[in-house]
Amino acid sequence: MQTTLILGSSSPYRKALLQRLCVDYQTFSPDIDETRLVDETAEQMVLRLSLQKAQAIAKQHSNALIIGSDQCAVLNGNILGKPHTHENAIKQLQASSGQQVSFLTGLCLYDSRTDEYQLDLVLSGIEFRELTTEEIDAYLRNEKPYNCAGSFKSEGLGVSLFKGFTGSDPSALMGLPLIRLCDMLRNIGVNLPQHASILSQ
Repeated sequence: MQTTLILGSSSPYRKALLQRLCVDYQTFSPDIDETRLVDETAEQMVLRLSLQKAQAIAKQHSNALIIGSDQCAVLNGNILGKPHTHENAIKQLQASSGQQVSFLTGLCLYDSRTDEYQLDLVLSGIEFRELTTEEIDAYLRNEKPYNCAGSFKSEGLGVSLFKGFTGSDPSALMGLPLIRLCDMLRNIGVNLPQHASILSQ
């Protein structure tokens, strides 16, 4: 019996990233409360939400490998969420101008057949250039990154905003750490690309 691979996300960015691995998969949007808990650190939050997203999908799918992921941006110890509006995005990018912003990406691979899971945190850092008001406005009107943490969309025009990148996995910055995901799959005997066919719709 083949195992279904499920991406527990409605994010078009995560879907595009997972497609790079040339595997068939399904997507389901987890229905969970993503509110940060009192006294919860950014690291604790993204790990908790990554696991809870996967667990929410697992309740409906008993023969699946489920990917859960969550991301936040941190500037000077403060979590930058999704801006949702143009005005909020301007404020976020003005605050990030000339600064180092950390991106924390949680990743969970949950096996609903056994209720076992792997959970990890992948860190990335972006050093932003000194940004002008005109640059910020032009970027936002072109990319409209209003559903992206920190108003930053690195797979598009966002690369024009920064001076440098630190991290072990560029795909983590985009929302789904593919290098770490492949490691997790290998840990349970799924070696891509030769075993991609065992993961089916």
